[in-house]
Amino acid sequence: MVLRIETELYLKRLIVGGMERVYEVGRIFRNEGMDTKHNPEFTTIEVYQAYTDFHGMMDLVEDMMKQVTQKVCGSLVVNYQGKEIDIGRWERLTMAEAVKKYAGVDWREWKTDEDAIACAKEHNVPLPEIPCKGTILAEFFDAFVEENLIQPTFIYDYPVEISPLAKRKPDDPALTERFEYFINATEFGNAFSELNDPIDQRGRFEKQVAERKALDKNCRAQVDYDFINSLEYGMPPTGGLGFGVDRLVMLLTDSPSIRDVLLFPTMKPLDTPKKEEKAEEKPAEFECACFTCPSQEECKAAQEAEKAVPVEEAIDFSNVVIEPLFQDQVDFETFSRSDFRAVKVLECEAVPKSKKLLKFTLDDGSDEKRTILSGIHAYYEPEELVGKTCIAITNLPPRAMMGIESCGMLISAVHKEGEEEKLHLLMVDPSIPAGAKLY
Repeated sequence: MVLRIETELYLKRLIVGGMERVYEVGRIFRNEGMDTKHNPEFTTIEVYQAYTDFHGMMDLVEDMMKQVTQKVCGSLVVNYQGKEIDIGRWERLTMAEAVKKYAGVDWREWKTDEDAIACAKEHNVPLPEIPCKGTILAEFFDAFVEENLIQPTFIYDYPVEISPLAKRKPDDPALTERFEYFINATEFGNAFSELNDPIDQRGRFEKQVAERKALDKNCRAQVDYDFINSLEYGMPPTGGLGFGVDRLVMLLTDSPSIRDVLLFPTMKPLDTPKKEEKAEEKPAEFECACFTCPSQEECKAAQEAEKAVPVEEAIDFSNVVIEPLFQDQVDFETFSRSDFRAVKVLECEAVPKSKKLLKFTLDDGSDEKRTILSGIHAYYEPEELVGKTCIAITNLPPRAMMGIESCGMLISAVHKEGEEEKLHLLMVDPSIPAGAKLY
């Protein structure tokens, strides 16, 4: 028995078997972070229709959204968290057009992967694990475009590197017949012309698994050869669509958080260490084994003093590797211009579409809240950091990351234990006020 991460491949098997229209309302589980738009357990609807393509799926989405919104809300104009969303009007842009519109970057001008990498560095866009033209285009989209898509918008023609199950465009094999649709800067669904070429599908699956195993030697990803075998029997041209039910309900009910529309939401990460519950201990009555002393007070005091001695847990540092100390010295005047301050974490959330970044809203002792992004999501969940007192450099110039300006840097301690990198965010006594300066 397993927890499903998708319903897709099984529904496609039914298309191969001759059922021309299939769908499923499915409960899905993803080992991902939580925020107002994400929950590890959620509900999707996946739809597959033979003898159509992603254009047919676009028309289906637009018609469905209009009918559902009109039926539930009585109007095609929805007020969501103070914004008027017009479900009656949909914009259609390719991913490259959207990036050019909002970032001023023309994807067609990148002749090589090196050109794309240089452009990403120039615009402070984080590089993906496997940097190439296609994956970097997607990073530009995440950094500059998505936050601007308030009104209903279809984004189509996705790079093949991030679309392993979508059919290539006949006139441009670097792109696929895939789209996602966005409302209020949030992805609501994903669709494409299904890849029905078993040779192409096998090649993409094998490349994807090989890349993951190269990045993580413990990766258990496997090629689904049973699905490839089903494609070899023959799958007709098919359009497929998947969308999140929970986010749709959020929109139609003006709910600010996905937890508001789930009956049993996950409230905290399962991997957060639990504090051991200590049973209330009743003080034991003092019993002295000495029968010669005229008073037991001396023995009682000695035993209590012995119990009060703290026993420190031994820490093994034998396998620790630290970065060598810098040999270049910095003069005191230069160093003193760095403004180290104590900051209080008011809010913390995962940055959408980023596996590494956490967005911190901080009290730095001034009248304005400070935003700092930090790539420590692999080590901390956002909920466990709210309320903590940390140390930050506050006078660094703002830097755009994933389309969000990060104003400063939180201080962490990093070392290695064997081949594994360890990180500890520097957290200090909560009695230190926000804005306290470090000397």
